[in-house]
Amino acid sequence: MSRQKLSPQKAEELRASLNGWQFSDDKEFIEKEFTFADFKQAWAFMTAVAEKAEEMDHHPNWSNVYNHVHISLTTHDQGGLSQLDFDMATFMDQLEASSASQKSIN
Repeated sequence: MSRQKLSPQKAEELRASLNGWQFSDDKEFIEKEFTFADFKQAWAFMTAVAEKAEEMDHHPNWSNVYNHVHISLTTHDQGGLSQLDFDMATFMDQLEASSASQKSIN
C-alpha cells in the first residue's frame, strides 16, 4: 500500500472505479455520504471501518448523524490522495454492499 501522492490523472482513474465517491472542490480528498436504515447499522459500519483503519494505519475524516455517515479520505502526510485512500474507499464500498446483501437475505 503506497502513501505516495497520486497524479491527478491516476486519482481520476481510480475514483471512476468507485461507487459514488466524489472529489472535494480542491481535489485533495475523495468524499462519500453513506446512508443506513438506522443508527445501529451506521455504527456497525463505522466500527468495521475503524478496525480496517487501524490495520492500515490510515484513518478517515468522518461525521455521523443518526443513519448518515459522511467520509472524507486523503493522505495527510502527502498533502493529497494516495493509493491508501482508494484502498480504504474500496473496502467501504464492499462493506456497504455486503451490508445491503445481508439485509435482503433477512
